[in-house]
Amino acid sequence: MKKLIPLICLLFLFSGCKKAIEKMQEDAVIKAMTDGQWVITSFVQNGTDITTSFSAYKFQYYSNKTVDAIKNGTVEKTGTWDGNAANMTTSASFSGAIAPLSLINGNWQINNSSWTYVVATQTITGETKTMRLDKL
Repeated sequence: MKKLIPLICLLFLFSGCKKAIEKMQEDAVIKAMTDGQWVITSFVQNGTDITTSFSAYKFQYYSNKTVDAIKNGTVEKTGTWDGNAANMTTSASFSGAIAPLSLINGNWQINNSSWTYVVATQTITGETKTMRLDKL
């Protein structure tokens, strides 16, 4: 039994480390998203580039998981967002929004990212959208 005690302690230590690492990843995602405003520099829907539909928008993300869609300097809509560094996913929801803002709603798979950009894809019922956000 005495030999099992160090092993049990080690298991608790590693399970605690995993949670600590997940928390650090979440904190890093929040820090990256909330530090500055973002713009959509590319939006392709089923092979059609509709980026210009978003040219008047800037997005401000907050640590309470809300996001403002700012159009021509005025908040047009406040929504919610989330991110999962481990799964490389993000989501957005602008309830009651109309196009083009409504096109951002849903879950997105992050294909590529850094501290200053995110490229993500969403496929729903055969419709594929790819979006690139860049930090200002």
